[in-house]
Amino acid sequence: MLIDAMGIILADNSRVRLGELNDARAIAATPFGGRYRIIDFMLSSMVNSGIKHVGVLAETKYSSLMDHLGTGSHWDLDRLQQGLRIIPPYMQSEFFRSPNPQDITGLHDFLKHSVHTYVVVAESNIISNMSFTDFVADHKNSGVDVTVMYNHDSNRLGSPNISLSFEDNKVVDLMIDPTDPESDCSSLGIVVLERTLLMEMLDQAIARGETLFNTEFILEKYQELTIHGYENNDLTFRINSLATYFSASMRLLEKGVLQKIFKGENKIFTKVKNESPARYLKDNQVSNSLISDGCDIIGSVENSVVFRGVNVGRYSKISNCIILQDTVIMEGAELSNVIIDKDTVIRSGVRLQGSPDYPVVIGKGVIV
Repeated sequence: MLIDAMGIILADNSRVRLGELNDARAIAATPFGGRYRIIDFMLSSMVNSGIKHVGVLAETKYSSLMDHLGTGSHWDLDRLQQGLRIIPPYMQSEFFRSPNPQDITGLHDFLKHSVHTYVVVAESNIISNMSFTDFVADHKNSGVDVTVMYNHDSNRLGSPNISLSFEDNKVVDLMIDPTDPESDCSSLGIVVLERTLLMEMLDQAIARGETLFNTEFILEKYQELTIHGYENNDLTFRINSLATYFSASMRLLEKGVLQKIFKGENKIFTKVKNESPARYLKDNQVSNSLISDGCDIIGSVENSVVFRGVNVGRYSKISNCIILQDTVIMEGAELSNVIIDKDTVIRSGVRLQGSPDYPVVIGKGVIV
């Protein structure tokens, strides 16, 4: 079922810091859940809701994102008309060496060539399997300027956080990263509004020389526009920091969480990579873990998320860890509460110990 809406996904957020995990990649391209990237969840939710025209607004470090998305075929978005488009961060040469290379004229041009009435604008740091059908319908029926999706996270996940105060479901106050919020209602970074209204807002911003675009750009106009709230009750994880990334990954090991995210009526799609099944060799011990294709497991793996092509050596012990693609963990290594980026080698006998709130992070392609 198609709906009269297009989608804009914001690939990065300069205020979200995932340490070495996003030194070379956008937030949207960060691996998650054994075989996915963070953007897969928002993009799949849009496609499952009938949104077939999606723009991904790139800002910086988008090489791996482009490689992952390709033509959009894995999300059925490789179409002659509409489909998937990556919107570059600048359209004019003077932005190339700017400290903030984003140029919103590219976004304006993308919107101008669409035929849809509404546009759903979403940050990419949300892990959920949600539907936008009722969200768009509620906005259409309400007749308001903007509808923002929110939940009751308050400030427990840290910044960035936009706290919203409502009267009769209308936004009457907005606080950015409050230490003592007046309301526990927090924006999920997802809004819907008419395409023509967003183009008018961009026209005004371009005339003033503004270059930065995010959902805060829209919500901060609550005194000029009528902005209503739409409460989201789906299981949702907000990736704001390394701690929330680690926590959300560990929550996938809970059966109920795994069912709600991946086993529902709507599927989460990603780029397909054909690998041989994981091999569990003699003397392995694996419990309560997600093990992806192409892995060789000889040692012990407990309460961990292991991506494709990882080799866990004999007598090694892996506990409460996230091990990204093509990592080699040699014989006798012991890791606890550790995040290891792809193509890394952990030598024999190495011991790394972190905590859930402060996991140890090993960067991409490192030998430890």
